[in-house]
Amino acid sequence: MMMRLMKIMLLCYFVPCMARAGIIKGHVYDMQTGTPLTGASIRLEKTGLHGISGLDGSYRIKDVPAGTYRLVISYVSYQPFVAEVKISGQGTIIVNAFLGPGTKNQLQEITVRAAAAGSLDNSIRRTIRYAPQIMNIVSAHDIQISPDLTVANVVQRVSGVSLERNTTGNGQFAIIRGMDKRYNYTMVNGIKMPSPDNGYRYVPLDIFPSGLLSTLEVYKTLTPSMEGDAVGGVVNMVMKEAPERFTLTANLATGYSALFLNKRFMGFDHRHINKLSPYQLQGNQYNATPMDFSKASLDYTLRHPPPDLRGGFSIGDRFLHHKLGVILAGSIQNTSRGNNSLFFDSEVVDTLKGVTLSSMHQRKYSERQLRYGLYANMDYRINENSKLQWYNSLMKLTDIQVRDDKTTLLTIGGYDPGKGDATLEYSTRSRLTKQKIYNSTLQGDHRLLNNLALKWAAVYSIAVKDQPDNTLISLNGEQKNAVSKRTTIRNLSRRWEHNSDRDVAGYFNMIYNKPVAGVPIEWTAGGLYRDKHRHNFYNEYYFLPEDPFATFGDDFDGYTQIRWSVENPRGSVATSLNYDASEKTTAGFLQFKISGKKLEITGGGRVEHVNQGYRMRFPIGEDLPIGKQLHTDFLPSLHIKYSPAKRSDFRISYFRSVNRPGFFEIVPYTIVNEEYVEKGNPHLKEALADNLDFRYAFYPASGGHFMAGIFYKHLKDPIEYTLEPDSIRGQDIYYTPGNFGNATNFGGEIDFIRYFNKIGIKANYTYTHSRITTAKSKRVRDENGDLETIAVNETRPLYHQPTHIANLSLLYKDPETGWGGQLAGAYTGKRINTVSQFVDNDLWQKGFVQMDASVEKKFKNGISIFAKFNNLLNSPMTLYINNNSFKNAAVPYQDLSGKTLIRHDIYQRSAVVGLRFTPK
Repeated sequence: MMMRLMKIMLLCYFVPCMARAGIIKGHVYDMQTGTPLTGASIRLEKTGLHGISGLDGSYRIKDVPAGTYRLVISYVSYQPFVAEVKISGQGTIIVNAFLGPGTKNQLQEITVRAAAAGSLDNSIRRTIRYAPQIMNIVSAHDIQISPDLTVANVVQRVSGVSLERNTTGNGQFAIIRGMDKRYNYTMVNGIKMPSPDNGYRYVPLDIFPSGLLSTLEVYKTLTPSMEGDAVGGVVNMVMKEAPERFTLTANLATGYSALFLNKRFMGFDHRHINKLSPYQLQGNQYNATPMDFSKASLDYTLRHPPPDLRGGFSIGDRFLHHKLGVILAGSIQNTSRGNNSLFFDSEVVDTLKGVTLSSMHQRKYSERQLRYGLYANMDYRINENSKLQWYNSLMKLTDIQVRDDKTTLLTIGGYDPGKGDATLEYSTRSRLTKQKIYNSTLQGDHRLLNNLALKWAAVYSIAVKDQPDNTLISLNGEQKNAVSKRTTIRNLSRRWEHNSDRDVAGYFNMIYNKPVAGVPIEWTAGGLYRDKHRHNFYNEYYFLPEDPFATFGDDFDGYTQIRWSVENPRGSVATSLNYDASEKTTAGFLQFKISGKKLEITGGGRVEHVNQGYRMRFPIGEDLPIGKQLHTDFLPSLHIKYSPAKRSDFRISYFRSVNRPGFFEIVPYTIVNEEYVEKGNPHLKEALADNLDFRYAFYPASGGHFMAGIFYKHLKDPIEYTLEPDSIRGQDIYYTPGNFGNATNFGGEIDFIRYFNKIGIKANYTYTHSRITTAKSKRVRDENGDLETIAVNETRPLYHQPTHIANLSLLYKDPETGWGGQLAGAYTGKRINTVSQFVDNDLWQKGFVQMDASVEKKFKNGISIFAKFNNLLNSPMTLYINNNSFKNAAVPYQDLSGKTLIRHDIYQRSAVVGLRFTPK
């Protein structure tokens, strides 16, 4: 009875108190940038009441009894925010905290019951907002929590960006606003990178580990201070800088591809292959023998691959009274990936519509990738007006790939799918590819006077690609009653390729601030000089079996047992792939920036002069074995930004840009293919583009944004590959790069980010429409009934341009429990994958959805566990032609109604789990 009476008395006491309890809520921001701070600690002293700020910087403390409290809000490396809060009754008190550097506490008397949020932007969105041009940025934090492990896969989350993928399904090149990779360029810390490709300028983004980045920037419009050879856009990787205090981070992870749960990995010992060919070792007069060639590239093993290994670290600090800053970061990824591929060869027969499938390849790829990244950055603050910075980066990607191919001949006698009989061919290719990009840049930033500054950079860069002892062996085979086997030997080829691209460059910019009629105007003048040298080497040997009647299983059991004779003992080097190229670029620009209260105008012009040349090392009668092209371009631009309100702005931009021929395209090479002869074009002109952009942006206080824009591009003399008649012999037709009139590309983008405490939504959608008209080949019968090939014009979208691109990411982060995660989906609509030389026969890639996910758990000691899951839907890559022929009725796997299946690749899912250490 006494216990029940005490419970009643306590209840009578606490119910009125709870009725008088209030709520304290608000947001926590960085005082200088307006960034919402996630994970800030909020507590009421001398009580057990506390909270942690969410994704949008918001916090909420409930059931606060009436009284006066000391509210303390703290965040690592920030000055604590201290406020006295009075709760006089039931209701809500809003306290927005602005944290800044310092040591003293701020004490504020707050008695208001409501407050309006100010104009606050996330730091990344702030950079986007105040940039003179249209751009997108992915922060280091977003990169870390995303499911992506390379820069190429990260960039696909940006609005208007799709990917060209490699044979294992990973992203490799960025397609920006529907413009193929040739129309974009890549920078590191604002410096353009050379390419390891053997003929073109574009840089493979999968060579860069995402963990070394501070931010990833995508510029969609160009100012005069930027190099002008980008029509689609520019990808700039901003690397980490030295921190203000000692910082050490590290991560270690492992993973696996589901593809190898049900099949074994096919590999070879790449360490023991010949790095140099006999030609390179012994000279051009040496006659090679079979003893000069290693058997390592023919000695294949089948096994389950070991788990993947991924790791990275970053360590940095400042010394000499904070004048010298140093950071060293590294990354390593050792992964095994693969692909099960179905591929059809085809030919155009007579005047039949579409193509006739001639063979079916069932290919299995096994690929091991070793990706290394090492980055070092030192900066020295001479004084408050002068700073020097020297950074070095080395990115290296070693790719060991085996492609095992079983080919069914569909048009040769003996093919009877009903009986399971067919003539077969087997081939196995072993390929080692080593790519590396090294960059060393010394930069200076000096304020000479109050209104005069100087920025300069001296750059050395080199990109190298080696493919030593690329081996392809072929055997005959047969299928009887659906049982397949290898029979006799066909041939063997071994190829060595090497190319390098070296840049030496200097950048020089002067910035002068001078108000005119009270309006601030910033003038920037400067330029660059770059000296580029490119070297390409190609050498190939052909082999025939000494016993052409030897059979597999009877005379030999492995490829290393076959005895060969060298068909061309001095190698084949007199090809178009042996050339030297050079390019000297001189550029100057003048840029102005007028900054008003609501209006900002940035404009000016840029002049670029390029001397591009080549020299064939082993000419065999070409008309122009040595050649050069001179290009001088004036590239104006104008960017207007109008901000009618604190959190919104309108932008309109115009810029002219250029796309110059690739190094290999102007070499007068000739390659004889089955259906056509491919030739280079020394007279190829550069393409000019006029670009218009309009964008509206709104930046809410929660740190997200809403952006909507449209763009239009008009290209003069765009470079495309098509069929052209010979200028002398009109009956000869060549597949060659050329300039084809005009092309247009226009579309629109919507980009949305919104945070709700623990939940975040990121979404974007891009529509792109392009048109170009080029010549195609068509087979017809003349009045005499003879078969001839004529050229007709065909209008189509630009190569690699999808009409629809969409991204949707759902984020979750609970700072109190340390749990977080992300589910990211990317849709890429159908697009032309390969332009055919025949009308209506372009290869289209089917639209697909790529779904990835990540999850992370953080602990108070700075350790996190995380997992990343890729290609959850096991989305395939499918290529098809938009018509079909009755000739293919009996061909397997042709189930695309009204279409002809050409390729179908399955990559399977993969997963990564690991630990991350980020001390507080």
